[in-house]
Amino acid sequence: MERLGHYGASPMPDSEDYYITYGFGYAKYYHASLGIIQENEIFVPKEDSIKINMIRLKNTSSEKRKLKLVYYVKPVLGEDETKSSGYIDLKFKDNVINARNVYGEGLSKNVFISSSERISSYTGDNLSFVGNRDLSNPESLEKVELNMANSLGTPSCIALQLDIEIEAYEDKNIILMIGETEDETSAKILSDKYRDVQNAREELKKEKEYWNSILRKVQVKTPVDSIDIMLNGWTMYQTIVCRLYARTGYYQSGGAFGFRDQLQDSLITKFLQNDMLKNQIIKHSKHQFEEGDVEHWWHDDTKRGIRTRFSDDFLWLVYCTCEYIEFTGDYSILDEKTNYINGSILNINEDEKYDLYEESEKQGSIYEHCIKAIEKALNFGEHGLPKIGSGDWNDGFSTVRK
Repeated sequence: MERLGHYGASPMPDSEDYYITYGFGYAKYYHASLGIIQENEIFVPKEDSIKINMIRLKNTSSEKRKLKLVYYVKPVLGEDETKSSGYIDLKFKDNVINARNVYGEGLSKNVFISSSERISSYTGDNLSFVGNRDLSNPESLEKVELNMANSLGTPSCIALQLDIEIEAYEDKNIILMIGETEDETSAKILSDKYRDVQNAREELKKEKEYWNSILRKVQVKTPVDSIDIMLNGWTMYQTIVCRLYARTGYYQSGGAFGFRDQLQDSLITKFLQNDMLKNQIIKHSKHQFEEGDVEHWWHDDTKRGIRTRFSDDFLWLVYCTCEYIEFTGDYSILDEKTNYINGSILNINEDEKYDLYEESEKQGSIYEHCIKAIEKALNFGEHGLPKIGSGDWNDGFSTVRK
Protein backbone atom coordinates (compact mmCIF):
# COMPACT_ATOMS: atom_id res chain seq x y z
CA MET A 1 0.00 0.00 0.00
CA GLU A 2 1.54 3.32 -1.09
CA ARG A 3 1.09 6.71 0.52
CA LEU A 4 0.74 9.94 -1.45
CA GLY A 5 1.37 13.44 -0.18
CA HIS A 6 -1.44 15.84 0.59
CA TYR A 7 -3.05 17.44 -2.48
CA GLY A 8 -2.04 20.82 -1.04
CA ALA A 9 1.36 21.90 0.22
CA SER A 10 0.54 20.95 3.81
CA PRO A 11 0.67 19.11 6.11
CA MET A 12 3.11 16.73 4.41
CA PRO A 13 4.49 18.17 1.16
CA ASP A 14 7.02 16.61 -1.16
CA SER A 15 9.51 18.29 -3.49
CA GLU A 16 7.18 18.39 -6.53
CA ASP A 17 5.22 21.50 -7.51
CA TYR A 18 1.71 22.29 -6.31
CA TYR A 19 -0.77 24.31 -8.37
CA ILE A 20 -3.93 25.98 -7.06
CA THR A 21 -6.68 27.67 -9.09
CA TYR A 22 -9.24 29.81 -7.29
CA GLY A 23 -12.44 30.45 -9.18
CA PHE A 24 -15.91 31.81 -8.49
CA GLY A 25 -17.57 29.06 -6.46
CA TYR A 26 -14.70 26.57 -6.45
CA ALA A 27 -11.02 25.92 -5.80
CA LYS A 28 -8.90 23.40 -7.71
CA TYR A 29 -5.67 21.76 -6.53
CA TYR A 30 -3.22 19.94 -8.79
CA HIS A 31 -0.17 17.87 -7.86
CA ALA A 32 1.74 14.98 -9.44
CA SER A 33 4.07 12.64 -7.57
CA LEU A 34 5.09 8.98 -7.50
CA GLY A 35 3.48 8.40 -10.89
CA ILE A 36 0.04 9.58 -9.77
CA ILE A 37 -1.61 12.78 -11.04
CA GLN A 38 -3.75 14.19 -8.23
CA GLU A 39 -6.53 16.73 -8.77
CA ASN A 40 -9.07 17.93 -6.25
CA GLU A 41 -11.84 20.38 -7.14
CA ILE A 42 -13.70 21.67 -4.07
CA PHE A 43 -17.04 23.46 -4.00
CA VAL A 44 -20.19 23.96 -1.95
CA PRO A 45 -23.48 23.41 -3.83
CA LYS A 46 -25.78 26.41 -3.78
CA GLU A 47 -28.75 24.60 -2.23
CA ASP A 48 -27.11 22.02 0.05
CA SER A 49 -25.10 22.36 3.27
CA ILE A 50 -22.20 20.21 2.13
CA LYS A 51 -18.63 20.61 0.91
CA ILE A 52 -17.67 18.38 -2.01
CA ASN A 53 -14.15 17.18 -2.83
CA MET A 54 -14.11 15.92 -6.42
CA ILE A 55 -10.86 13.95 -6.56
CA ARG A 56 -9.29 12.60 -9.73
CA LEU A 57 -6.35 10.22 -9.55
CA LYS A 58 -4.57 9.13 -12.71
CA ASN A 59 -2.07 6.28 -12.72
CA THR A 60 0.63 7.22 -15.24
CA SER A 61 2.57 3.97 -14.79
CA SER A 62 2.22 0.60 -16.51
CA GLU A 63 1.51 -1.19 -13.22
CA LYS A 64 -1.54 -1.51 -11.01
CA ARG A 65 -1.30 0.70 -7.91
CA LYS A 66 -2.75 0.24 -4.44
CA LEU A 67 -3.19 3.49 -2.53
CA LYS A 68 -4.38 4.50 0.89
CA LEU A 69 -6.30 7.78 1.15
CA VAL A 70 -6.93 9.29 4.57
CA TYR A 71 -9.35 12.19 5.02
CA TYR A 72 -8.78 14.03 8.30
CA VAL A 73 -11.03 16.62 9.95
CA LYS A 74 -10.64 18.43 13.27
CA PRO A 75 -14.29 19.09 14.17
CA VAL A 76 -15.30 22.13 16.20
CA LEU A 77 -18.96 21.39 16.77
CA GLY A 78 -19.70 24.23 19.12
CA GLU A 79 -18.32 27.52 20.37
CA ASP A 80 -14.68 26.44 20.28
CA GLU A 81 -12.55 23.30 20.04
CA THR A 82 -11.63 23.10 23.72
CA LYS A 83 -15.29 23.03 24.76
CA SER A 84 -16.46 20.45 22.21
CA SER A 85 -13.48 18.07 22.18
CA GLY A 86 -14.34 14.89 24.03
CA TYR A 87 -18.10 15.37 23.64
CA ILE A 88 -18.44 14.36 19.99
CA ASP A 89 -20.29 11.11 19.41
CA LEU A 90 -19.59 9.21 16.17
CA LYS A 91 -21.89 6.71 14.48
CA PHE A 92 -20.90 4.76 11.36
CA LYS A 93 -23.59 3.24 9.18
CA ASP A 94 -24.18 2.77 5.44
CA ASN A 95 -20.78 4.30 4.59
CA VAL A 96 -21.65 7.50 6.46
CA ILE A 97 -19.89 8.77 9.59
CA ASN A 98 -22.26 10.92 11.63
CA ALA A 99 -20.98 13.21 14.38
CA ARG A 100 -22.89 15.17 16.98
CA ASN A 101 -21.84 17.21 20.00
CA VAL A 102 -23.77 15.58 22.87
CA TYR A 103 -23.03 18.58 25.09
CA GLY A 104 -23.70 21.19 22.44
CA GLU A 105 -26.65 23.14 23.86
CA GLY A 106 -28.04 23.65 20.37
CA LEU A 107 -24.73 24.68 18.84
CA SER A 108 -24.25 21.53 16.82
CA LYS A 109 -26.47 19.81 14.31
CA ASN A 110 -25.62 16.46 12.77
CA VAL A 111 -22.33 16.62 10.86
CA PHE A 112 -21.52 13.81 8.47
CA ILE A 113 -18.66 12.62 6.28
CA SER A 114 -18.98 10.14 3.46
CA SER A 115 -17.42 9.03 0.18
CA SER A 116 -18.26 7.49 -3.17
CA GLU A 117 -15.74 4.77 -2.25
CA ARG A 118 -16.20 2.30 0.61
CA ILE A 119 -14.86 3.61 3.91
CA SER A 120 -12.60 0.79 5.06
CA SER A 121 -11.92 2.19 8.56
CA TYR A 122 -12.17 5.37 10.62
CA THR A 123 -11.31 6.88 13.99
CA GLY A 124 -12.51 9.71 16.18
CA ASP A 125 -9.57 9.50 18.57
CA ASN A 126 -6.99 12.14 17.75
CA LEU A 127 -4.44 10.74 20.21
CA SER A 128 -4.42 7.34 18.54
CA PHE A 129 -4.37 8.91 15.07
CA VAL A 130 -1.37 11.15 15.67
CA GLY A 131 0.42 8.96 18.19
CA ASN A 132 3.74 10.33 19.40
CA ARG A 133 4.19 12.44 16.27
CA ASP A 134 2.26 15.33 14.69
CA LEU A 135 -0.03 15.85 11.70
CA SER A 136 2.89 16.10 9.28
CA ASN A 137 3.50 12.36 9.78
CA PRO A 138 0.90 10.73 12.07
CA GLU A 139 1.49 7.17 13.24
CA SER A 140 -1.84 5.91 11.88
CA LEU A 141 -0.66 6.27 8.29
CA GLU A 142 1.73 3.39 8.88
CA LYS A 143 -0.96 1.09 10.23
CA VAL A 144 -3.11 -1.24 8.14
CA GLU A 145 -6.33 0.39 9.31
CA LEU A 146 -7.70 2.98 11.70
CA ASN A 147 -8.99 1.77 15.06
CA MET A 148 -12.74 2.53 14.65
CA ALA A 149 -12.75 4.46 17.96
CA ASN A 150 -15.36 6.99 19.02
CA SER A 151 -14.54 10.58 19.97
CA LEU A 152 -16.28 10.56 23.33
CA GLY A 153 -13.93 11.14 26.23
CA THR A 154 -10.86 11.76 24.08
CA PRO A 155 -9.38 14.62 22.03
CA SER A 156 -11.59 14.54 18.96
CA CYS A 157 -10.99 14.16 15.26
CA ILE A 158 -12.72 12.46 12.37
CA ALA A 159 -10.43 10.48 10.09
CA LEU A 160 -11.49 7.96 7.50
CA GLN A 161 -9.45 5.62 5.33
CA LEU A 162 -10.11 4.57 1.74
CA ASP A 163 -8.20 1.68 0.16
CA ILE A 164 -7.98 2.39 -3.55
CA GLU A 165 -6.80 0.27 -6.48
CA ILE A 166 -6.00 1.92 -9.82
CA GLU A 167 -5.19 -0.07 -12.93
CA ALA A 168 -2.34 0.92 -15.23
CA TYR A 169 -3.06 4.28 -16.91
CA GLU A 170 -6.51 4.36 -15.30
CA ASP A 171 -8.38 7.48 -14.16
CA LYS A 172 -10.14 7.15 -10.82
CA ASN A 173 -12.81 9.66 -9.72
CA ILE A 174 -13.61 9.84 -6.01
CA ILE A 175 -16.03 11.98 -4.03
CA LEU A 176 -15.28 12.95 -0.43
CA MET A 177 -17.85 15.07 1.33
CA ILE A 178 -18.57 16.74 4.65
CA GLY A 179 -21.95 18.25 5.41
CA GLU A 180 -24.48 19.29 8.03
CA THR A 181 -28.06 18.08 8.39
CA GLU A 182 -30.74 17.93 11.05
CA ASP A 183 -30.51 14.16 11.44
CA GLU A 184 -28.85 10.96 10.20
CA THR A 185 -31.64 10.14 7.75
CA SER A 186 -31.13 13.45 5.93
CA ALA A 187 -27.37 12.83 5.93
CA LYS A 188 -27.88 9.49 4.19
CA ILE A 189 -30.08 11.09 1.51
CA LEU A 190 -27.58 13.88 0.87
CA SER A 191 -24.58 11.57 0.80
CA ASP A 192 -26.34 9.24 -1.64
CA LYS A 193 -26.96 12.20 -3.94
CA TYR A 194 -23.31 13.25 -4.10
CA ARG A 195 -21.75 9.81 -4.21
CA ASP A 196 -22.77 9.90 -7.85
CA VAL A 197 -19.83 11.61 -9.56
CA GLN A 198 -22.03 12.85 -12.40
CA ASN A 199 -24.43 14.49 -9.93
CA ALA A 200 -21.49 16.26 -8.31
CA ARG A 201 -20.26 17.48 -11.70
CA GLU A 202 -23.69 18.83 -12.58
CA GLU A 203 -23.90 20.71 -9.29
CA LEU A 204 -20.46 22.20 -9.83
CA LYS A 205 -21.53 23.35 -13.29
CA LYS A 206 -24.62 25.01 -11.79
CA GLU A 207 -22.47 26.68 -9.15
CA LYS A 208 -20.12 28.18 -11.73
CA GLU A 209 -23.01 29.33 -13.93
CA TYR A 210 -24.73 30.96 -10.95
CA TRP A 211 -21.71 33.02 -9.94
CA ASN A 212 -20.87 34.03 -13.50
CA SER A 213 -24.42 35.22 -14.09
CA ILE A 214 -24.27 37.47 -11.01
CA LEU A 215 -20.72 38.76 -11.12
CA ARG A 216 -20.76 39.74 -14.80
CA LYS A 217 -23.44 42.34 -14.15
CA VAL A 218 -20.82 44.89 -13.11
CA GLN A 219 -17.66 45.27 -15.21
CA VAL A 220 -15.17 48.13 -15.01
CA LYS A 221 -12.19 49.18 -17.09
CA THR A 222 -9.32 51.13 -15.56
CA PRO A 223 -5.72 51.83 -16.68
CA VAL A 224 -4.51 49.22 -14.17
CA ASP A 225 -5.10 45.55 -15.04
CA SER A 226 -4.72 44.35 -11.44
CA ILE A 227 -7.48 46.74 -10.33
CA ASP A 228 -9.74 45.42 -13.10
CA ILE A 229 -9.14 41.83 -11.99
CA MET A 230 -9.96 42.73 -8.41
CA LEU A 231 -13.08 44.77 -9.18
CA ASN A 232 -14.54 42.57 -11.93
CA GLY A 233 -15.88 39.82 -9.74
CA TRP A 234 -13.52 39.26 -6.86
CA THR A 235 -14.49 42.09 -4.52
CA MET A 236 -18.17 41.28 -5.02
CA TYR A 237 -17.58 37.55 -4.64
CA GLN A 238 -15.50 37.90 -1.48
CA THR A 239 -18.04 40.24 0.08
CA ILE A 240 -20.93 37.86 -0.48
CA VAL A 241 -19.18 34.57 0.29
CA CYS A 242 -16.91 35.69 3.11
CA ARG A 243 -18.81 38.47 4.82
CA LEU A 244 -22.48 37.62 4.20
CA TYR A 245 -22.45 33.82 3.96
CA ALA A 246 -19.57 32.82 6.24
CA ARG A 247 -19.46 35.96 8.44
CA THR A 248 -15.73 35.65 8.79
CA GLY A 249 -12.50 37.50 8.09
CA TYR A 250 -8.79 37.41 8.80
CA TYR A 251 -9.27 38.83 12.28
CA GLN A 252 -12.86 37.82 13.02
CA SER A 253 -14.02 34.26 12.45
CA GLY A 254 -16.93 33.89 14.84
CA GLY A 255 -19.67 33.32 12.26
CA ALA A 256 -22.00 35.79 13.97
CA PHE A 257 -24.20 38.36 12.27
CA GLY A 258 -23.05 41.86 13.14
CA PHE A 259 -25.88 44.38 13.02
CA ARG A 260 -23.58 47.03 11.59
CA ASP A 261 -21.11 44.80 9.76
CA GLN A 262 -23.44 42.76 7.55
CA LEU A 263 -25.62 45.76 6.72
CA GLN A 264 -22.51 47.61 5.54
CA ASP A 265 -21.33 44.62 3.53
CA SER A 266 -24.72 44.12 1.90
CA LEU A 267 -24.75 47.63 0.42
CA ILE A 268 -22.56 46.58 -2.50
CA THR A 269 -25.02 43.85 -3.49
CA LYS A 270 -27.58 46.41 -4.73
CA PHE A 271 -25.65 46.41 -8.03
CA LEU A 272 -26.07 42.63 -8.38
CA GLN A 273 -29.26 41.45 -6.70
CA ASN A 274 -31.57 43.91 -4.97
CA ASP A 275 -33.11 41.18 -2.82
CA MET A 276 -29.81 40.60 -1.00
CA LEU A 277 -29.87 44.10 0.50
CA LYS A 278 -33.62 43.99 1.08
CA ASN A 279 -33.47 40.64 2.87
CA GLN A 280 -30.57 41.84 5.02
CA ILE A 281 -32.55 44.92 6.11
CA ILE A 282 -35.57 42.80 7.02
CA LYS A 283 -33.43 40.25 8.85
CA HIS A 284 -31.66 42.87 10.95
CA SER A 285 -34.88 44.65 11.84
CA LYS A 286 -35.86 41.50 13.76
CA HIS A 287 -32.93 42.11 16.11
CA GLN A 288 -34.01 45.56 17.24
CA PHE A 289 -35.19 45.95 20.81
CA GLU A 290 -38.50 47.66 21.55
CA GLU A 291 -36.46 50.58 22.92
CA GLY A 292 -34.76 51.15 19.55
CA ASP A 293 -31.27 49.80 20.25
CA VAL A 294 -30.15 46.51 18.71
CA GLU A 295 -28.12 43.37 19.24
CA HIS A 296 -24.56 44.31 18.27
CA TRP A 297 -24.09 40.73 17.08
CA TRP A 298 -25.94 37.42 17.36
CA HIS A 299 -25.77 33.78 16.28
CA ASP A 300 -28.74 32.38 14.38
CA ASP A 301 -28.08 28.86 15.66
CA THR A 302 -28.31 29.70 19.34
CA LYS A 303 -30.52 32.81 19.06
CA ARG A 304 -28.17 34.45 21.52
CA GLY A 305 -26.59 37.85 21.07
CA ILE A 306 -25.15 40.86 22.84
CA ARG A 307 -26.85 44.08 23.88
CA THR A 308 -24.47 47.04 24.05
CA ARG A 309 -24.30 50.82 24.22
CA PHE A 310 -23.05 51.16 20.63
CA SER A 311 -24.80 54.21 19.25
CA ASP A 312 -24.18 53.81 15.52
CA ASP A 313 -25.36 50.20 15.01
CA PHE A 314 -29.06 50.93 14.84
CA LEU A 315 -28.66 53.87 12.44
CA TRP A 316 -27.24 51.57 9.77
CA LEU A 317 -30.74 50.14 9.42
CA VAL A 318 -31.95 53.61 8.48
CA TYR A 319 -29.06 54.32 6.12
CA CYS A 320 -29.33 51.00 4.26
CA THR A 321 -33.10 51.36 3.93
CA CYS A 322 -32.65 54.83 2.39
CA GLU A 323 -29.97 53.50 0.02
CA TYR A 324 -32.20 50.61 -1.03
CA ILE A 325 -35.18 52.88 -1.77
CA GLU A 326 -33.08 55.47 -3.61
CA PHE A 327 -31.47 52.80 -5.80
CA THR A 328 -34.56 50.68 -6.54
CA GLY A 329 -37.48 53.08 -6.12
CA ASP A 330 -39.17 50.32 -4.11
CA TYR A 331 -40.95 52.04 -1.22
CA SER A 332 -42.91 48.88 -0.36
CA ILE A 333 -40.08 47.75 1.91
CA LEU A 334 -41.24 50.38 4.42
CA ASP A 335 -44.51 48.44 4.86
CA GLU A 336 -42.79 45.11 5.68
CA LYS A 337 -43.64 44.15 9.26
CA THR A 338 -41.29 42.30 11.62
CA ASN A 339 -41.21 41.61 15.35
CA TYR A 340 -38.98 43.37 17.83
CA ILE A 341 -37.01 41.55 20.53
CA ASN A 342 -37.14 42.27 24.22
CA GLY A 343 -34.81 41.89 27.17
CA SER A 344 -33.61 43.59 30.31
CA ILE A 345 -32.21 47.10 29.82
CA LEU A 346 -28.52 47.56 30.63
CA ASN A 347 -27.80 48.81 34.14
CA ILE A 348 -26.11 52.18 34.51
CA ASN A 349 -22.68 50.55 35.02
CA GLU A 350 -23.26 47.75 32.51
CA ASP A 351 -21.66 48.20 29.06
CA GLU A 352 -22.93 45.01 27.46
CA LYS A 353 -24.84 41.84 28.14
CA TYR A 354 -24.77 38.52 26.27
CA ASP A 355 -28.09 36.71 26.58
CA LEU A 356 -30.95 34.93 24.85
CA TYR A 357 -33.26 37.74 23.79
CA GLU A 358 -36.75 36.53 23.00
CA GLU A 359 -38.95 37.68 20.15
CA SER A 360 -41.46 40.28 21.26
CA GLU A 361 -45.16 40.06 20.49
CA LYS A 362 -44.92 43.65 19.29
CA GLN A 363 -44.47 44.25 15.57
CA GLY A 364 -43.47 47.27 13.58
CA SER A 365 -43.05 48.15 9.93
CA ILE A 366 -39.58 48.80 8.59
CA TYR A 367 -40.55 52.46 8.61
CA GLU A 368 -41.39 52.23 12.32
CA HIS A 369 -38.16 50.34 13.02
CA CYS A 370 -36.23 53.17 11.36
CA ILE A 371 -38.09 55.84 13.32
CA LYS A 372 -37.28 54.03 16.57
CA ALA A 373 -33.60 53.91 15.60
CA ILE A 374 -33.52 57.64 14.86
CA GLU A 375 -35.31 58.51 18.08
CA LYS A 376 -32.90 56.33 20.04
CA ALA A 377 -29.99 58.24 18.47
CA LEU A 378 -31.41 61.61 19.53
CA ASN A 379 -29.67 61.39 22.87
CA PHE A 380 -28.03 64.74 23.60
CA GLY A 381 -25.87 65.94 26.46
CA GLU A 382 -26.01 69.21 28.34
CA HIS A 383 -24.11 71.05 25.56
CA GLY A 384 -26.42 69.88 22.80
CA LEU A 385 -24.00 67.31 21.41
CA PRO A 386 -25.04 63.67 20.79
CA LYS A 387 -23.67 61.27 23.38
CA ILE A 388 -21.08 59.05 21.82
CA GLY A 389 -22.10 55.71 23.31
CA SER A 390 -19.44 53.05 22.86
CA GLY A 391 -17.69 51.41 19.92
CA ASP A 392 -18.48 53.88 17.17
CA TRP A 393 -15.75 52.74 14.78
CA ASN A 394 -13.00 53.47 17.29
CA ASP A 395 -13.18 51.43 20.47
CA GLY A 396 -10.82 53.94 22.06
CA PHE A 397 -13.89 56.17 22.48
CA SER A 398 -15.83 53.51 24.36
CA THR A 399 -15.27 55.18 27.72
CA VAL A 400 -16.37 58.63 26.45
CA ARG A 401 -20.03 58.08 27.25
CA LYS A 402 -21.06 60.82 29.62
